[in-house]
Amino acid sequence: MAEHRPCTARGETPLQRADRNFVELLQELRVTQTGVQILFAFLLSLAFTSRFTSLDTVQRVTYVITLLLAVLAAALFTAPAALHRSLFQQGAKPRIVQVSSRLATTGLIVLVFAFSGSVLLVVDVTTSRAGGIAAGAATFLVCVGLWGLLPRLVRRAGLRDETQGSPGRPQATSEEPASRGPVRIPAPPRGTIRQPSGVREGAARREASARPR
Repeated sequence: MAEHRPCTARGETPLQRADRNFVELLQELRVTQTGVQILFAFLLSLAFTSRFTSLDTVQRVTYVITLLLAVLAAALFTAPAALHRSLFQQGAKPRIVQVSSRLATTGLIVLVFAFSGSVLLVVDVTTSRAGGIAAGAATFLVCVGLWGLLPRLVRRAGLRDETQGSPGRPQATSEEPASRGPVRIPAPPRGTIRQPSGVREGAARREASARPR
């Protein structure tokens, strides 16, 4: 059957590759979920502090939007687990991996805005609105650079290394034979009978004695 044939250099079947990709994806989601949980807990506790009542309208709107973005990011990061549980043992593992990867990518995009909004709100409350906007923009650029541009640069560098990789095996030159096997001596032409050296010498002496003097 086609599903049991190796499809990669690791000798994996399509189902084995899907299993490995899903395990790697879950490991990545565990890292991102930790950041989302910390951010979500901070935003929830902020509403119950005494200073929250002193926030102006812009700060309150920023807080609500950031809180909703954090909730959306958490939902996107936990969706692959729910998707896998709903389609468990239904032969949809490759499709689950594709959809889960898109959910994780969307969650990272939402998390960028949630981080930026949180920094904007905190710096706005503690210093000034201009400082909050600058800090939020800087956070946005850093996240986009590390999560978006850096993978592209690494992938481009990998493709360049593949195209400029080590050359193949050098061909044999005139000074070095192409084959290192034993030297083959050509056989004599068919029909040629090689006589022993003694027979040839006796025949030569008889011819010499038969010549007239």
